[in-house]
Amino acid sequence: MTDSASPSLDTTLNVLRAAAEETRMRILALLTEGELSVSDLTDILGQSQPRISRHLKLLVEAGLVERHREGAWAFFRLTDRGPALSILRPMLDSLDRSDPQLLEDRTRLQTVREQRAQAAQAFFSRLAPDWDRIRSLHAPEAVVEAAVVDALGSKPIVNLVDLGTGTGRMLQLLAPRALRTVGLDASHAMLSVARANLEKAGLSRIELRQGDIYAPPFPRDTFDLVVIHQVLHYLDDPARAIREAARLVAPGGRILVVDFAPHNLEFLREAQAHRRLGFAPEQVSTWLDESGLDCTLTRDVAPQKKAGEQLVVSLWLGQDRRVATDWPLIESNKEVA
Repeated sequence: MTDSASPSLDTTLNVLRAAAEETRMRILALLTEGELSVSDLTDILGQSQPRISRHLKLLVEAGLVERHREGAWAFFRLTDRGPALSILRPMLDSLDRSDPQLLEDRTRLQTVREQRAQAAQAFFSRLAPDWDRIRSLHAPEAVVEAAVVDALGSKPIVNLVDLGTGTGRMLQLLAPRALRTVGLDASHAMLSVARANLEKAGLSRIELRQGDIYAPPFPRDTFDLVVIHQVLHYLDDPARAIREAARLVAPGGRILVVDFAPHNLEFLREAQAHRRLGFAPEQVSTWLDESGLDCTLTRDVAPQKKAGEQLVVSLWLGQDRRVATDWPLIESNKEVA
């Protein structure tokens, strides 16, 4: 979100003072590539953690950088709101990307990302056998993803959040259509996998947040599309998760739920910690209705081959009943990158 008001003299001076130092300018240039942790910046810049933290504190106080926690970690990203933005963006856009120091910083950033990707791959490889078994029981991912895209249609997406983002696959699929994209997950390990996957796909500016799906850390009426993909069957109270998701939906916005239809594969409770063995169409549509959304679409995607053990993937699309023109954020978010 951008702020259309011109910055005051005091704001302009504060921004210039904060940025007018070599390390801080290098940090700002690196953050144009995506959010980074203190550890990342320490490795890239070759400076001590306390020194980097002091620089980041000044940038946060000046309104140039935003900080969020992910367990014991802290991540930093360029601000996308406030009066400082109109000064910050042109300043960073004017930097010479061929400058030797900035080139060296980006080379080290690439090394950090490669190390992160290797660690994420090692984590995911331990889970792969179980994931592969589950995937073999339902339609191919490409078929399910095509159904997701078809369900959403061509309606523009301004702000998108994926609750329980896991490996970030829905973010990869839908981020190119959105102006702002956020992924939320309770697991730091899974966010590390998602971060590596998104960077590999060239989508490093997507926001990733650690948080509870029952208490998502976002204001009411923030997103015009909320995605809950293969999450509900892990939850003790999926109806509550949908109510909390509905709180985030802007007037006229939508919720897309993707999960399994009812099945009797009990091994998933023990092997994969599934709490629910699928959901009937009317079950989820009722939860959407009780949360103030009309269920405008239900669809099943069956496996292509009939077998003894099968999982049918179901999609539900809920539409907020309020009028979309009641939401002023659409215009103010047009410049969000």
